[in-house]
Amino acid sequence: METPTEPTHVIGICGGAVAGSEAAKLFAERGALAIVFEQNARPYGKIEDGLPRWHVKLREKEYARIDDNLDTPGVFFVPLTRLGGDIAFSELTDEMGLSAVILATGAWRDRPLPVEGIDRFVGRGLIYQNPLVYWFNHYPDPDFAGPRIEVPDGAIVVGGGLASIDVVKLLNIEVYRRALRERGIEEDAVKMEQVGIAETLAKHGLSAEELGVEGCTLYYRRRICDMPLASVKDPTPAQLEKLEMTRTRIMEKVMRKFLVKMEECCVPVAPIEDGDRLAGLVFRKTAIKDGRLREVEGSDFEARAPLVVSSIGSLPQLIEGIPAEGDLYPFDSEERGVLRGLDGVFGLGNVLTGKGNIRDSRVNASVVAERIIENLIGVPDQADSLDDMSDALHEEFRARAQPVVDRVMAGEKLPPEKIEPILERVRKRWDEVEYAGDYRAWVEAR
Repeated sequence: METPTEPTHVIGICGGAVAGSEAAKLFAERGALAIVFEQNARPYGKIEDGLPRWHVKLREKEYARIDDNLDTPGVFFVPLTRLGGDIAFSELTDEMGLSAVILATGAWRDRPLPVEGIDRFVGRGLIYQNPLVYWFNHYPDPDFAGPRIEVPDGAIVVGGGLASIDVVKLLNIEVYRRALRERGIEEDAVKMEQVGIAETLAKHGLSAEELGVEGCTLYYRRRICDMPLASVKDPTPAQLEKLEMTRTRIMEKVMRKFLVKMEECCVPVAPIEDGDRLAGLVFRKTAIKDGRLREVEGSDFEARAPLVVSSIGSLPQLIEGIPAEGDLYPFDSEERGVLRGLDGVFGLGNVLTGKGNIRDSRVNASVVAERIIENLIGVPDQADSLDDMSDALHEEFRARAQPVVDRVMAGEKLPPEKIEPILERVRKRWDEVEYAGDYRAWVEAR
């Protein structure tokens, strides 16, 4: 890390996963220095902790892409540095004198389940998606020190998006693995996801009834054919009809392969309490009237369950020093990504869109996305490589980052005497986290 002898742009990028790493490489390719502040030891974000561990091939592909980006000359990785904690946002915007700051911190905060007072049951019959998936990914690790989660039979999931399908699969795989283990049969979770629960049971000559397993149920506020499993912007009536058929077919495959049950057209309206625990939810039916989703009065029903999982999406984690409007940051638009009220601060990726699922950022060109979605969900008619999806994801983020890069690079460069204190601050942080500046050696050791 040598101080340039000529005026140069120096960019601070918060977050090192897909969006952050693509922006960093773009800036470095244009001759700028990109300093990537990452809150974790590894930069993989939702790729590592937001996707259940059976997404092996996609994870390996994404790790390699991110590693290549962050190992680009001119990109300086700063691990274990949490924005708003280890480094104040005001230090980036006011004190360091950076050319620009790019927020690419993702969306890790679970969207609250819209039932009054429900969060008092967290850990007592209620769990949110992000901690559940994190636990599932890491509990097999010998050194895992996080909370232990018991997955009971008969759980209910409130959701309907792509991530909620991962959740119901996770729950059923855990329950059926346990039931098989009680009969002396050991099955690997990743292998079970690949083959499917139904086929796994058939291999052993067993059925759900024989095992006494009920399985989990997904509750969705709209119809199955409305689920966001494949999408087209402003579809024609013919495209919409095809989309609805595609969505229904995909979800039916999930239900058959993973023995998942589903209730459509219902929203949670109240908790069912059992002492200090949540014992289920009261749901109300919904219907489309005058083009709008409306609740049907007098249609309430109870759904009792030993565990409720909320999987209705994620939001950006609000950080001290960054102005927010409600649950989101006030970016002027998804296209420009300018943070209103702060010059030189831009957003990229899920922190900008307010979504927390990497698959919400996929490229959709008509219903051709169906094969990609089926492979991600684990119900393909034929196994395809996910290379196309990964390539499309990175190409999209590069395209979104390009206008920001162009705008920043058109600004005034920093003279060497202003760059040296910035790099000295980075060196100090490297010493604090015992990072020697060798990105490849660092990630390979973790």
